[in-house]
Amino acid sequence: MTEHLTIAIARVAHEANRAWCEANGDRSQSGWDYAPDWQRESVVNGVKFHIMNPEAGVSASHDKWMAEKVAAGWVYGYEKDPEAIPPTHPCIVPFDQLPKVQQIKDAIFCAIVHAVTP
Repeated sequence: MTEHLTIAIARVAHEANRAWCEANGDRSQSGWDYAPDWQRESVVNGVKFHIMNPEAGVSASHDKWMAEKVAAGWVYGYEKDPEAIPPTHPCIVPFDQLPKVQQIKDAIFCAIVHAVTP
């Protein structure tokens, strides 16, 4: 798969997740073109993970995302704050401890990647 196609899939998945967040009162997500590089890179990494691991489920996707964040120095915090030292995120918890809306957001991401991956 080309990098161009991977990025196109990441854009679609990001925008769908952004719409889901907004529908649930979370207006903190920027559109793809305005998202910080670290956020776009994280989405692209998630797409690549699913392309290379087509049998991976939603929980595995979250585990991969969380491991990536922790390796980058992020820690659990009540609010997402990429500017904090260290940066914090409320989703740095096991998948089964995520709020249902976040579990669904992860499922949407996985479904889109698998649906549009050739």
